[in-house]
Amino acid sequence: MTSQTKLGRLADLAYRRRGRMVLAWIAALAAVIALAPALAGDLGADFGTSGSESEQVARLLTDTFDRSGESVTVAWDGADTPGSQAAIDAFTEQAEAVPGIGPADGARISPDGTIGVTQLPLERRGWDVPPETGEELIRLADRASTGDVEIALGGVVIQQAEEGGSPEGVGLLAAALILLIAFGSVVAAGLPLAIALFGLGISASLIGVLAAVIDVPDFAPAVAGLIGIGVGIDYALLVLTRFRAALEHKAPREAIAEAVETAGRSVLVAGTTVLISVNGLFLMGLGYLQGVALSTSLAVLVVMAASVTLLPALLSFAGTKVNRLRIPGLGRSSLTSDHTPAARWSRLVQRRPVVALVAATALVLALTAPLLDLRLGFPDAGNDAEGTPTRTAYDLVSRGFGPGANGPLLVAAEDPQALERATATIRDTTGVAYASPVQADPAGDAALMTVVPTTAPQASETSELVQRLRNDLPPGVMVGGTTAAFVDQSELVAARLPLFIGGVVGLSFLLLLCAFRSPLIALKAGAMNLLSVGAAYGVISLFAQGGFAGGLIGIDTATPVAPFIPVMMFAILFGLSMDYEVFLLSRVREEYLRHGDNARAVSEGLARTARVITAAAAIMVAVFLAFVTAPEPFLKLLGVGMATAILVDATIVRMVLVPALMQLVGRANWWIPAWLDRSLPRLA
Repeated sequence: MTSQTKLGRLADLAYRRRGRMVLAWIAALAAVIALAPALAGDLGADFGTSGSESEQVARLLTDTFDRSGESVTVAWDGADTPGSQAAIDAFTEQAEAVPGIGPADGARISPDGTIGVTQLPLERRGWDVPPETGEELIRLADRASTGDVEIALGGVVIQQAEEGGSPEGVGLLAAALILLIAFGSVVAAGLPLAIALFGLGISASLIGVLAAVIDVPDFAPAVAGLIGIGVGIDYALLVLTRFRAALEHKAPREAIAEAVETAGRSVLVAGTTVLISVNGLFLMGLGYLQGVALSTSLAVLVVMAASVTLLPALLSFAGTKVNRLRIPGLGRSSLTSDHTPAARWSRLVQRRPVVALVAATALVLALTAPLLDLRLGFPDAGNDAEGTPTRTAYDLVSRGFGPGANGPLLVAAEDPQALERATATIRDTTGVAYASPVQADPAGDAALMTVVPTTAPQASETSELVQRLRNDLPPGVMVGGTTAAFVDQSELVAARLPLFIGGVVGLSFLLLLCAFRSPLIALKAGAMNLLSVGAAYGVISLFAQGGFAGGLIGIDTATPVAPFIPVMMFAILFGLSMDYEVFLLSRVREEYLRHGDNARAVSEGLARTARVITAAAAIMVAVFLAFVTAPEPFLKLLGVGMATAILVDATIVRMVLVPALMQLVGRANWWIPAWLDRSLPRLA
């Protein structure tokens, strides 16, 4: 008998037309992979802050001086040796011939005569320069270095050239191992992996096309890919688990319909919550975060569609053979059995809900405590691994010219006379170590000068210097450069954060309210997710401090956390954490509607979802920890933070806080005013 719900009819269509459904997905994958490269754009984004003073300086440099304001730092040790000048001249002559590199600035020698530095101006922004440019410069520097002269290079272009491979492969391998352990069957474990691979293949290709339309940063495919893998396997795991449970008392056709009608509904609600959360990044007003939001949305949309169309078709082929090719000793127990430790655990929590609530809250707050030491800022080459060219160049410049030389400010004006009159003020300002002579463009339409702070780029004193100069300098004289751009972006993030958090939480609350018809359930879900995100922030603060914890993931020195990391984490985690809330509460609500006993519904819902949520969370944690293999510190911290939040959410929150709170609240969990119930749309 065909189901009357839309999802039921979709499941039945997938069963009856399973061959065509699978072929349609294969054709879509092949077409996207074949056609997308011809339409794809280059990855890269403008990390500037629109409308800021630093952005105005950058535009002035591009329009008037035909330069981006960014450069490749060339530092060398052994400047006092006889052959040093010849080696540097040979290198700069070859480097200036590399496309996109301008003539080298005049060389500066440290007071002790041992270290030299010069700059190779970039004709465009560093993130728009292809990695091949940095690779060629590194080769030229290695060739020009001698036994007495060591040349090291710094800058965004060089960092891009040093970046390693993508972490998606590591995430897929970890997920495959966990699936084999959970199911003990190659067939059952292979189906979620197939959904993830289809999703990754299609979305990764479409992200390239997206880059031709909007700014997409080079790290967006890794973020979107790993999230797509994680949620794709999670969603497929939920549907597959419900199908295997239904097979115990139904034929494959009816089992597929039940799985899609129940677990498929949870997938669509959970996925929509992820989309709402991720697209909350648009509220930040930063172009590159919008690129991340749309890239991630593509990945989530593809795996959502695959979970309720492609997966049912594959299950139709597998049928009762879904547990074939078993691995001895693995996956013997059902993922949905009521007679599990989870059932006994739930009853224990429900007998002592106050004790469980207090203990779990204390543990989460302990994980959150390091948040008090969180230092927001932008890492620089001083946080790169020792021995890399960028770190070597940074250390040489600091040793020879002071830490501020690694983050010079650019002061510019359209009126050269205004900048000349401001020179004395600039040089007398506290925190200024050096100010270069004023350089006017040939037409006399603009002028600029370089200002070197006494403190390092990421020091709070440097940010204060930027603000001090902006307050003291006359109108029309602007402060820019990379360090000032970071200050501008930090201020924008801080200003937009309340709007962003309010938008994400508010829209997610409305979606859950429509899905579960309960204001208390929706409020509790939001509060629980905020606890998980807080714990994640505390853990990344701990790892960012370096030391033993940071050393575990390759962060050796105290590293500031880029302001966009907490923003991205909140957007991603609020949606992903809601997945487990939806998985659990969908089953609890299903049981409650069946017999009306709240305590029993909580116990049965937890027992029947605990193992699948544990398996799904383990996969997600493993996938996010794959970020640790990335070379960029911000991706390492992002991965550790998201893995922590998922782990806390699937254990402390879902296994302790949720059942304890729902036991204490009782039947009021499902209360809703009649007028509100009538006015809300129904998600069947």
